[in-house]
Amino acid sequence: MTYPETLLYLFSRLPMFHRIGAAAYKADLDNTLELCRLLGNPENKFPSVHIAGTNGKGSTSHFMASILQEAGYKTGLFTSPHLKDFRERIRINGKMIAKKDVTSFVELHLTDFADIQPSFFEWTFALASWYFAKENIDIAVIETGMGGRLDSTNVVKPVITIITNIGLDHTQFLGTTLAEIAGEKAGIIKQGIPVIIGETHPSTRQVFVEFAGTHKTEVTFADEQIRLLHTNHTKHRTPLLSAEFTSSASGNSYRSATPLAGQYQLKNLATVISSVEKLVQNGFVISKENVITGIRKVIKNTGLKGRWQTLAHNPLTIADIGHNPDGIREVLTQISFTPHKKLHFVIGVVNDKDVQNMLAQLPKDAIYYFCKADIPRGLDAAELAEKAKPFDLHGKIYKSVKEALKSARQNADPADLVLVGGSAFVVAEVV
Repeated sequence: MTYPETLLYLFSRLPMFHRIGAAAYKADLDNTLELCRLLGNPENKFPSVHIAGTNGKGSTSHFMASILQEAGYKTGLFTSPHLKDFRERIRINGKMIAKKDVTSFVELHLTDFADIQPSFFEWTFALASWYFAKENIDIAVIETGMGGRLDSTNVVKPVITIITNIGLDHTQFLGTTLAEIAGEKAGIIKQGIPVIIGETHPSTRQVFVEFAGTHKTEVTFADEQIRLLHTNHTKHRTPLLSAEFTSSASGNSYRSATPLAGQYQLKNLATVISSVEKLVQNGFVISKENVITGIRKVIKNTGLKGRWQTLAHNPLTIADIGHNPDGIREVLTQISFTPHKKLHFVIGVVNDKDVQNMLAQLPKDAIYYFCKADIPRGLDAAELAEKAKPFDLHGKIYKSVKEALKSARQNADPADLVLVGGSAFVVAEVV
């Protein structure tokens, strides 16, 4: 098989949640366990940092990997979805898995895996585990796909688990209340393995306390341990976030800047710092300088894209993958920190999200460019425009994301802001 033929097989022959939605969801770990058994259980051959959460788990994963890499650890990174290249999902020290490794793995195991009929995500996690073990990494940072308890990644052997936050997303699978969703995410908590919770919420706090108690481990709430001393809230046209934190646990202060300029990253940074300090308590050698440098070099070290990413200037054009009500709320906060005359919003969503609550938050004085990402799950642009009308959100309908972005940039004045978002798959077509 050539590499393009391999990708065609993975994308078209295997059920892929990010393309088709619920039909690809497997509500158990049976397939994953069998795949790992056939591979000789590679997931047990390296320690992991296991990260779940509704929002922020991708950025948190990349920050953690960047810091561990700066500390000298050969670091694997498994994330999803990818934006441009399938191989973004599997990296070691920021370098994507080689095409030949993807192809050889698929060729070698086509027959072995045939009876199991794994999903795209199950197959991809098996590939990552095999690759990380083959390359003899020191540690892996593993991001869950959707939930926690039944997520394919929940077979790894973590040295620490992290749950960034809890919001109402994927409610058809994870529950309709914050407490129910927290229970699913808390399923990654392991016996005696420390857990860090990024954001404390009255509806979920007790869920995590009880899970930690049952598993005889300690739970740390990062937003109670890590205090923000200072941040650069200066309104500017060149996005850059600088901040200083102090830890009540270690007494250390951390002052760094990051090209991940969204203000929402402050929450992720507090989670990361608390998690790093817990790793240090458990024997990892990570200096304060490693933390500061890892934060500053996160894009260079890990290749992260799509988080308040500047695409162009004059007019300033930003892409952000916020794709649920909580994510949109954070994006709107960041817009308020970005000087502009008029907002031009290139927007597309997937059809199984809480579109109504996303649209209800959006500013009525913006100009909207309704579009659809080129995936089956994408909501038709005309249907999105109709759903937006009751919220007094108006604009034109476009055949593609790129056409919508081209029109937005042509219509915008140099002092305006063009935002591309609503879905990671919309952003993927323009970054």
